[in-house]
Amino acid sequence: MKLKPTNFHKDFKLNSNSFATVDALLTYAAEFSRELHPFLKDWFSDNGVVIVHTSGSSGTPKAIKLQKDQMQNSATATGDFFALKEKTTALLCLPIAYIAGKMMLVRALTLGWHLDVVPADSNPLKENYKTYDFSAMVPLQVENSIEKLYQIKKLIVGGGAVSKALQEKLQHVVAAVFATYGMTETITHIAVKKLNNFTALHENTDQQSHHKSYYRILPKTVIYKDERNCLVLKNTTISDAVLFTNDVVRLISNSQFEWLGRFDNVINSGGIKLHPESIEEKLSKIIVQRFFVAGIKDEKLGEKLVLLIESSKDKLIKSPDQLNSEMKNSKLFSRFEIPKEIYFIDRFTETETKKIQRQKTLDLINLN
Repeated sequence: MKLKPTNFHKDFKLNSNSFATVDALLTYAAEFSRELHPFLKDWFSDNGVVIVHTSGSSGTPKAIKLQKDQMQNSATATGDFFALKEKTTALLCLPIAYIAGKMMLVRALTLGWHLDVVPADSNPLKENYKTYDFSAMVPLQVENSIEKLYQIKKLIVGGGAVSKALQEKLQHVVAAVFATYGMTETITHIAVKKLNNFTALHENTDQQSHHKSYYRILPKTVIYKDERNCLVLKNTTISDAVLFTNDVVRLISNSQFEWLGRFDNVINSGGIKLHPESIEEKLSKIIVQRFFVAGIKDEKLGEKLVLLIESSKDKLIKSPDQLNSEMKNSKLFSRFEIPKEIYFIDRFTETETKKIQRQKTLDLINLN
């Protein structure tokens, strides 16, 4: 029987503390965190919706109303998919201000988890020696925690693409790690992709290699493509509307898809359509610093492909000439996928959730 948002599961614990009443929980939250208390107060109010804000990585942040019962449905779907029942130990190390952090709380409240909340630090396990059944991180946190991921049994990663270099590192950790696909409008993830431990895949998958793994949708989700080859999805348990995304995909089956990139990021260079995300996946094998590719206006080509690297020239591990040579000699890249220019930015512009704001970072080129 589903709990009303005005209550919480009897097995719920927060930082090892049990609570007899909502008031007791709110009192503790007010003393513990300025982020935690306002959300919990809102969650336990009579209002049937929660207002959340998008991160702003692909545009101006916007406010979205989410139904509380649909957030609970999302929590239940995650619990069922990953077999996370009551008394699951979980770590919340993401900002509570955004949907990913909020949903960790909703899962704990709804399913009766034992949740620890720590600051949203770039290295959340640095001073933490406990073990957990479940957690969620962004790629930067995973990278910085790679030597301590044995403390987490199941880990979901969102908020940005997982580079090939990081994925290779994940092949040597015991934690079961999943990339997630979702957005604020879908109440976090509606699909997951296994990143490692491929001999112990979810029983209903037939994937054998991380190079061939695909996103698998959660139950009760329907997917198809529109005329732009962008993903369209519907899950009536978490949204009342059909959601048209800007994510270009290749459908593998009615339950699996391969993400190719953002439609609004596509670069039309001399009539050749280039997907930055696909090029970045290849570049991640030869560039260790943070980077991305983009298109800028060009008189001859319309748009030309450029590469931005988060570094100063004197700190580069490889020179621009070395990078160009490796790309030209590699069988991975077509001649159209080799950037026409390379720019160096000391520090990329980010959202509060550490996502790169591509356009704002691209605007910095004109300031250098």
